[in-house]
Amino acid sequence: MNVVVSSLNAKYIHTCLALRYLKAFCGEEFDVAMVEYTIKDPAMNIVSDLFLKNPEVLGFSCYIWNIEETIQVVRMLKKIKPELKIVLGGPEVSYDTAYWMERVPEVDFIVIGEGEETFLHLLRELRDERKFHFVFGLAYRSKGEVVINPGRPKLDLAAIPSPHRFEEDYPALANRVVYFETSRGCPFSCQFCLSSIEVGVRYFDMERTKADLLHLIHSGAKLIKFVDRTFNIKRDYAMEIFEFLIANHGGSCVFQFEITADIMRPEVLDYLAEHAPPGIFRFEIGVQSTNDATNELVKRRQNFAKLTRTVTKVKQSGKIDQHLDLIAGLPEEDYDSFRKTFNDVFALGPEELQLGFLKMLRGTGLRHDADKYGYVYMDNAPYEILGNRILPFSDIVRIKRVEDVLEKYWNAHRMDHTVGYLIREHFESPFDFFQTFGDYWETQGWQRIGHQLEDLFTRLLSFLEYRGTPGMDVVAGLLKLDYFLNHKYKPRKTWWAVSLSKSEQTGWFRAIAEAPDCVEDKSFAQLGLEEKDLHKHAYLETVPFDLHAYLTTGAIDSANPSLLIAYFEPDSRSASRIFAAPLDSGFKSAVTVQ
Repeated sequence: MNVVVSSLNAKYIHTCLALRYLKAFCGEEFDVAMVEYTIKDPAMNIVSDLFLKNPEVLGFSCYIWNIEETIQVVRMLKKIKPELKIVLGGPEVSYDTAYWMERVPEVDFIVIGEGEETFLHLLRELRDERKFHFVFGLAYRSKGEVVINPGRPKLDLAAIPSPHRFEEDYPALANRVVYFETSRGCPFSCQFCLSSIEVGVRYFDMERTKADLLHLIHSGAKLIKFVDRTFNIKRDYAMEIFEFLIANHGGSCVFQFEITADIMRPEVLDYLAEHAPPGIFRFEIGVQSTNDATNELVKRRQNFAKLTRTVTKVKQSGKIDQHLDLIAGLPEEDYDSFRKTFNDVFALGPEELQLGFLKMLRGTGLRHDADKYGYVYMDNAPYEILGNRILPFSDIVRIKRVEDVLEKYWNAHRMDHTVGYLIREHFESPFDFFQTFGDYWETQGWQRIGHQLEDLFTRLLSFLEYRGTPGMDVVAGLLKLDYFLNHKYKPRKTWWAVSLSKSEQTGWFRAIAEAPDCVEDKSFAQLGLEEKDLHKHAYLETVPFDLHAYLTTGAIDSANPSLLIAYFEPDSRSASRIFAAPLDSGFKSAVTVQ
């Protein structure tokens, strides 16, 4: 048979690990072809491409982010190729399976749960005797009725071949995310998560895991995301993999893990702080809520004091970026409670703070108890909540404004200096800054139009001026600093009126070239720049505070304004370097400014 498995990924850079498992498990018995698209691809393009491949059996991996687009493709394919056998699998159709079979009559089979063995058994029956009632974990149609067979026992992970050995993957490894699994299952019972349904954790063989990782690194992978729900649940296993990756990372591959921070052992943190090269590890930590009553209701065990200890220690090491997750809309978390959760977690200083909204996933305990808390939510995927008894839709809309501005101004790291200063000096809390700015953003209608980098700066400036923010000269200086730090090349123009005339800039360039030691960072003199180099690769501005002191201590000293020197490396591969020179008479007397 001509068998094709496919998935509509959220983005091109993503890959579908499930397809690779299916292909590997079918081995040489069935030549399974893999083809991936994105949810942004026009359905007609997907259907045309699949039609040309002329499959007899076509399987789709289904998730909340692609189920609706997948159904559209399935219905079109069945119209033009009625004899095609269509199989769905994945977490979205593994629950409420009868509903999916009834809603989408074009679907012939649904593989429920762990799919490798069930899919292979189905292919054998399609090829041979078609006794589908023997296939555990399968839903199918018989004489117009939907039949759902008993579930299949958990697979022995040692029986699953590696999904990482397909030559067709190698050319794109450097440009796509590689998803990697060292275990299946989760030890926790969080009622909003599908992982809570599967009891126990199973591990792949350590030597096979190491061999696969080494193979991927040597084949050019640049980002490997471990999909284990709690990577560090087994200390010795996690420690052995950390040690292996530190010894074999190859210098250019990054590894991301989902960890549970409050169970991270101190000795593991000490080891990583001492031995991990900067930048090769990223930790994703699901905090979700700091409200103890909320966590208890969703059966989430979390010690926030220990979580804080872990996050703080990792941050102090300067070795590992941290991505912390929040969920708005959990039981008994109203607007004020979520504001506190947000501020608690923002205070930890994560490199990224992901604000998401509760989704009532099929099969979860929280969806089953939706009426208990007065939840209303979307009928179709992703089943995001529209409100509950204590968090009305009006509050959800407000928090969404926080999410929008948080993404643009914090997680993108476009204005770290400015935003950090504003939160410290001019707003009651981080949440209040993002909320107030988000509300203003909405009133201006900016959510309906695009933006360039310059727009983000001018819109923040507009907001701050609108609210009458004091000390705008200091804020403007920090905005200039952030703007230059966002460029790898010298900008042709700026969004503000320059403070130095052309003759003043020429005078400063000459002065700096003749007396580079007057620049406070002594590494500037080591660049050996001549005046012509500065004209070509540097930009000058003034800021109303001691820039060198700010860059070294974070303190704002408005008594000593500075010259900001932004130097852009000629190769444009690295961010600009910022230097400071004093604007006082001592510097001016040392050189001649014309």
